[in-house]
Amino acid sequence: MTERKPVLVTGRDGLQGTVVQVIEATATSPQQVLVRLNNNRQVVIPFDALTMQQDGNYSLAMGWNELSQQGATEGDTLVLPVMAEELQVGKRTVSTGGVRVSKLVREHEETVDVPLLQEDVQVERVTINQMVESAPAVRHEGDTMIIPVLEEVLVVEKRLMLKEELRIVRRRSETSQPQQVTLRREEIVVEQLDPNSATTDRGNNLA
Repeated sequence: MTERKPVLVTGRDGLQGTVVQVIEATATSPQQVLVRLNNNRQVVIPFDALTMQQDGNYSLAMGWNELSQQGATEGDTLVLPVMAEELQVGKRTVSTGGVRVSKLVREHEETVDVPLLQEDVQVERVTINQMVESAPAVRHEGDTMIIPVLEEVLVVEKRLMLKEELRIVRRRSETSQPQQVTLRREEIVVEQLDPNSATTDRGNNLA
């Protein structure tokens, strides 16, 4: 039976060690290799730190003294920490600018011409002096309202005489009275701000 040839690990400083055991990867640690140096000291190093050579042996990119400075000692065994980079993705709020919104109230005058209705009453007295049997009723003739005025007079017999009539004429006319009325109008002004000095102001709200 042929004796298996030991696998050597050569450091950058030229010192060598022999692979004693391959430690399989677990859920919490990667694959590692236990190496015994010529001084019988043992070192546990990550398998990814080794480079396989053509003769089946491995080389280490650092010297054994450098490993001693980076690792922790457990008895006669030097354990190197396994370093791995992790990607952390996050987000943060960055100001990209802002706008200032202002509301302006402008005033202007307008002429309002609204027709106004006005009524005048003209009273005209018309003498009648006519005897009537009964009191006439108030009547209308167009825009004229006629109100009879009665008076009792003494005669051989007492009778009613229509003495006069009041003729009231209602006339309607329109007059214009121009007036100055102040109206207000709101306008929105949007101003782009610099991202490094963006501030938010509230515009004055005028009723």
